[in-house]
Amino acid sequence: MKFVVLTIFPELIQSFWENGIMRRAGNSGAIEAEAINIRDFALGRHRVTDDRPYGGGCGMVMKPDPLAAAIQTARHKAPGATTVLLSPQGRRFDQAMARDLAGRPALIFVCGRYEGVDERISELFVDLEISLGDFVLTGGEVAAMAVMDAVTRLLPGVLGNEDSAEQDSFNRQRLDHAHFTRPPEFEGRAVPEVLLSGHHDQIALWRRADALLRTFARRPDLLRGATLSPEEIALLRAWHRELERIIHHPDGGSPDPPSSDG
Repeated sequence: MKFVVLTIFPELIQSFWENGIMRRAGNSGAIEAEAINIRDFALGRHRVTDDRPYGGGCGMVMKPDPLAAAIQTARHKAPGATTVLLSPQGRRFDQAMARDLAGRPALIFVCGRYEGVDERISELFVDLEISLGDFVLTGGEVAAMAVMDAVTRLLPGVLGNEDSAEQDSFNRQRLDHAHFTRPPEFEGRAVPEVLLSGHHDQIALWRRADALLRTFARRPDLLRGATLSPEEIALLRAWHRELERIIHHPDGGSPDPPSSDG
């Protein structure tokens, strides 16, 4: 996978690539990465990349000519690349999109600043607009780094454990289960006993149940249209019965942990 990032702050991107999983992926050859400074394609002594918007209004707009030249250079360096504009008007980024992008040979990220980029850049050069969510960032660099991180995790050989990416939140339309490490008790809160038991089947069952409960409680939208296993259906029914008992008998004591026995 080749990443090319177009930005007026290449040092931000370079620092990101020099640490953590991105550095390991680069050292292993799983990714190639290059940052291109858009200012290098701007004219004049001051290398200006923005100008006032036609029609008036606040803020500045990134000029089309230096962006177009930077994109053309990036495409020469990464033939067949998908050109991505990070924009609050884009499609919402999610794990499914990360998997799709991980299957492409190269990605060019256009990082806007100010009020955005000239619309003609989107019309002429951009294949895909991506948004991280319904909020505003100062520039596209943070969004580009988030997308690259999510995509890189899915590339073969990047993670130490090949099962890690598959077990991550969202890959199976479930949030991840809770994680614990030493010490076994902290601030009066103990690690669930089953995780200390050494019984792998029981631990696996607990993790599946906890992931399902977390998803149901925090992101029920992920379960709509999802294929549930008979075990998961039994767990949901057990929780439903327990909730009914709590509602109708609120003084009946603490609820028992649900089982998958149906």
